[in-house]
Amino acid sequence: MGLHPAPKVYVVDDDGSIRFAMQTLMKSNGIGVETFATAEAFLESFRPEYAGCLVLDIHMPGMSGLDLQEILRQKEVSIPIIFFTAQGSVPIAVHAVKKGAVDFIEKPFECKDLLERVREALRLDAESRQRKNECVSIACRLASLTPRESEVMDRIIAGRLNKIIAEELHICIKTVEAHRARVMEKMRVDSVAELVRITLGARGADTPPSPHHA
Repeated sequence: MGLHPAPKVYVVDDDGSIRFAMQTLMKSNGIGVETFATAEAFLESFRPEYAGCLVLDIHMPGMSGLDLQEILRQKEVSIPIIFFTAQGSVPIAVHAVKKGAVDFIEKPFECKDLLERVREALRLDAESRQRKNECVSIACRLASLTPRESEVMDRIIAGRLNKIIAEELHICIKTVEAHRARVMEKMRVDSVAELVRITLGARGADTPPSPHHA
């Protein structure tokens, strides 16, 4: 498998002068950029694994920016979107933000202002991808546990002492200790607090599981 492309700003605007200005601005500031004249062309080229942000015109012939936002939402593509909007279209842009866009900016735009917003969108995308990667890693670690190790881990994060775990599972304390050590090793944690944090985060839970007594 090849490496994924470096983060880019994907610009979708039917106005050629805007595409040229954006390309020049991004390149002169060391930011990767790719431009498209239509939403359809962007959809043909873009892949969800590509990192970056999308700078998108609201009003375009054919598929509008709002239509593209909705398609990406339905496909669960979470790339940050900054909308371009002309004067008088702010209420539409606000609606787009309520549907998940991270920002909007009016034309004509100030280069410094746009750059700040683009950099913030790229930062948000990087953080989101890192969180997803961490969740995948934690899910793989959880899947590596044996059924018995999972039972022990659930009781550890529920606050059970080794003695109680041994009684509940009808095993000796030394066996609990051995399982506990393997759980900590497989989950790559050094403390129970860290184990609780990552397992609850991966499971989307607010409280530790409470295994009932045997």
